[in-house]
Amino acid sequence: MSITGIIIAAAIVGGTGLFIGVFLGIAGKKFAVEVDEREEAILEVLPGNNCGGCGYAGCSGLAAAIVKGEAEVGGCPVGGAPVAEKVGKIMGIEAGTQVHQVAFVKCAGTCDKAKQEYEYHGLNDCVMVNMMQDGGPKACNYGCLGEGSCVKACPFDAIHIVDGVAVVDKDECKACGKCIAVCPKNLIELVPYDQKHLVQCSSRDKGKDVMKACSVGCIGCKMCEKVCEFDAVKVIDNIAHIDPEKCTNCGKCAEKCPKKIIL
Repeated sequence: MSITGIIIAAAIVGGTGLFIGVFLGIAGKKFAVEVDEREEAILEVLPGNNCGGCGYAGCSGLAAAIVKGEAEVGGCPVGGAPVAEKVGKIMGIEAGTQVHQVAFVKCAGTCDKAKQEYEYHGLNDCVMVNMMQDGGPKACNYGCLGEGSCVKACPFDAIHIVDGVAVVDKDECKACGKCIAVCPKNLIELVPYDQKHLVQCSSRDKGKDVMKACSVGCIGCKMCEKVCEFDAVKVIDNIAHIDPEKCTNCGKCAEKCPKKIIL
């Protein structure tokens, strides 16, 4: 091949590359999507766990929603009050009071306290077990199945199976809600971190049926309700409920509970 041919080929390749570069540069500017500087600033202060606990597709989704006014500045359950304050400053608004929450498992039916109707041998998955006869081998149809689906779902290693029941490590829990979403028995809920008295049962059966299935289940006796001076405890559908906004953590309900299931 002659020198002239090589030069022409190089010129064509170089010219084509230059044309494509210029075209992409112009197209990039013309079709560029403008990103609000506040969105980028918020994204920098968010934890970056992308756990989805806020209800959006990762931290970027939440940042965009906050800037658009579709989400609260305290929308990140993992970041809590410190992050909410930083986001509030970026948005130029008050973050307000943020309640530190953690997950709580409403079941105390450990292996030695809850009766089993049969033995299960299969996949270690609560959803699968819940599809078995009577909603699983546990005599209590409301109790923790103990197969660890919540453990697998938690991105923070904050929940573990202890003696057949899921237990949350309050100091590791970030209130992302992953465990709540995966539990087929709806046993897990978010409660204030400082709440000292919680009912560790979710059975709505009558007292006599509860006692047949579990030695520590709530029997709906209303002793806790009667002793509470602040109207914070109510027995609804045979199960005691404590209103954290009214509860003063005096402990009288826990002392009076005959089954000792109020922590």
